[in-house]
Amino acid sequence: MVARQLDEQISGRFPVGKRLRVLDVGMGQGTQALRLARAGHQVTGLEQDPRMVAVARDALAGEPEGIRKRMRIIEGDGRDTGVHFLPGAFDVVLCHGVLMYVEEPDPLLAGLARMLAHGGLLSLLVRNGDALALRPGLSGAWADALTAFDTTAYRNRLGLDVRADRLKDLTSTLAGIGAPLHAWYGVRVFTDTAADGAEVPGDAQTLLAVEERAGRTDPYRGVAALLHLCGVRG
Repeated sequence: MVARQLDEQISGRFPVGKRLRVLDVGMGQGTQALRLARAGHQVTGLEQDPRMVAVARDALAGEPEGIRKRMRIIEGDGRDTGVHFLPGAFDVVLCHGVLMYVEEPDPLLAGLARMLAHGGLLSLLVRNGDALALRPGLSGAWADALTAFDTTAYRNRLGLDVRADRLKDLTSTLAGIGAPLHAWYGVRVFTDTAADGAEVPGDAQTLLAVEERAGRTDPYRGVAALLHLCGVRG
């Protein structure tokens, strides 16, 4: 879903065939970074977990030479982008699944916005703080659901205590750092309660079509487990 949404925003903002300068902050195992490098873009992945860096480098090593030349991997903290890069160095900056692990995200977001060239795209994937009660509520964990209405803190499926973001707050933050919200989507509207390792259904394409439609349609997108926000540097 996120890849489809991101491609929609890129194709609507940049000329067809333009090779973009992309920064993927907290790239994990490099799924999105590699996908964009394969599409012809110049990609830099920044990741602080040495294990994920190793996985990404192994994956990159198996790619054709042309793709290897278009992608570089840096081990480092996303809060230190100013140490590694010059302001305005990128057309697209990704920060997917990172903010939930950052106690004070505003400095990180401000740094990411500074990395963008004028008209550049900032893509954020965050836990939806306005829908934290949904998962425990649907599973019958009533006490947990009641608590979730009044907090942005939660425990994820890895057992880690992390945080979520509310759409209203991020909209304000993006405006304040000069990359106001341009579009937003919901991700995992109907499938968030699926068990880890659940078998992919036979009608997976229909499932994806439903999720894609819900992720761009009110009121469904507002209760998605994740929010995909796209800001544009003014």
